[in-house]
Amino acid sequence: MEKVSELYRGKAKTVHTTSDPNYLILEFRDDTSAFDGERIEQLARKGMVNNRFNHFIMEKLAAEGIPTQMERLLSDTESLVKNLAMIPVECVVRNIAAGSLVRRLGVEEGISLTPPTFELFLKNDALHDPMINESHAVAFGWATHEQLAEMKRLTFAVNDVLKSLFDQAGLLLVDYKLEFGVFNGKVVLGDEFSPDGCRLWDKETREKLDKDRFRQGLGGVVEAYEEVAKRLGLELPA
Repeated sequence: MEKVSELYRGKAKTVHTTSDPNYLILEFRDDTSAFDGERIEQLARKGMVNNRFNHFIMEKLAAEGIPTQMERLLSDTESLVKNLAMIPVECVVRNIAAGSLVRRLGVEEGISLTPPTFELFLKNDALHDPMINESHAVAFGWATHEQLAEMKRLTFAVNDVLKSLFDQAGLLLVDYKLEFGVFNGKVVLGDEFSPDGCRLWDKETREKLDKDRFRQGLGGVVEAYEEVAKRLGLELPA
């Protein structure tokens, strides 16, 4: 299957069309962004780490019956994925209070949330991904009731799988965002799952091992991602 042309260039990934309209090539770049693209830097090895990390996680989820767009790893920085009709609504689960939840509600960072919270956000950088509800999504045609119900079900299924996986690696899955699309009439997990789109803390020290290291100027971003991969048993190229 051959790469044909660039379809979309995001903040950290590029999507390419292929000779088969049902499949795309997802390329992970070394670009790292924060604050809706206001700050962008190049971090060596990041594209490779996130591509392999995403493939590893998607394989774990698929093994538990969660449909994903992942087909196979093509190279250190590229993966073959299904061509989804993306739903412009992000699903966010929070197991521990952090990030925008703390800012919005004035709660203390680190509070365990029982049960975990579930939120919807419109995927729109120009509007800074505003929080929405199911009524908004349906009224504006962004998703149907049925799609939203399946997205919520799958998002919590992902939480069950990954909380356990990360816990065994000595990590806390603080929160994460997921994106979904439709393939052959079925809601499927798309985009990526990497430390760029979730928060991961060391279970004992609560050291941050995710993109907050970049947002907060803590340094050692790629090294933290590699530490997470190592704990999960994911071997990365030297």
